[in-house]
Amino acid sequence: MKIAIAGGTGTVGRHVVHAALERGHDVVVLSKQHGVDVLGNVGIAGSIEDADAVIDVLNTTTLSTKAARAFFSTATSNLLAAETRVGTAHHVVLSIVGIDGIDTSYYAGKLAQERLVRASNVPHTVARTAQFHEFSEQVAAQTSIGPVTVVPRTLSRPVAARDVAEHLVRVAESAPAGRGPDLVGPEEDTLAEMIRRMYEHDNVRRRVLDVRLPGAYGRGLASGALRGGAEPQRVTGTTFDQWLRSADHRS
Repeated sequence: MKIAIAGGTGTVGRHVVHAALERGHDVVVLSKQHGVDVLGNVGIAGSIEDADAVIDVLNTTTLSTKAARAFFSTATSNLLAAETRVGTAHHVVLSIVGIDGIDTSYYAGKLAQERLVRASNVPHTVARTAQFHEFSEQVAAQTSIGPVTVVPRTLSRPVAARDVAEHLVRVAESAPAGRGPDLVGPEEDTLAEMIRRMYEHDNVRRRVLDVRLPGAYGRGLASGALRGGAEPQRVTGTTFDQWLRSADHRS
């Protein structure tokens, strides 16, 4: 197969590229470094013209509902329009388990993205996964002030980005399913506890404060919805502690 990967240089995308190559596929990376600007609608159709599947793992870092909706709606609309023109057989989009009741902040963008994909005529699969182990590194870097890290209260079943990537490639190899099975990790965990264990592993002396954020976003993070629920699930094998000891953790 030939697989085009939108966002192939990001946290998940680089693993998707590796997983696809390992499974013998031809890979096209849709990124500015490769002359394709999905958000600006530059070079998409020509890059995906003969691809059997497109995997969308584009991402942005924002807590603004308006900004998240704008980013994901624009990028997804541009991808779907190009795929319609060239007749793409399978559009795979990465999303997040348990966000249906959290239509605000970053999750509002992902829900808007899902709605666009479902409403399109492009054969597709929405592949929802739990939050990543790598999220602990990202949050710690963004919310640490001196000897303290302030962490939003979050309960989930985290997964390794590498496992997510392998899952997405398997989904792309399969027939479009509309909604694929959710992918969750083997253990429930809180973000604060993950960061504490990460600091212990990395010999970082910093206090971690577990704080419930106000509003619908904070309630959603703390509710446990991000563990997934009644939808069919697949469970990955990589625990957070195993990930900490792997080369994927930037200690």
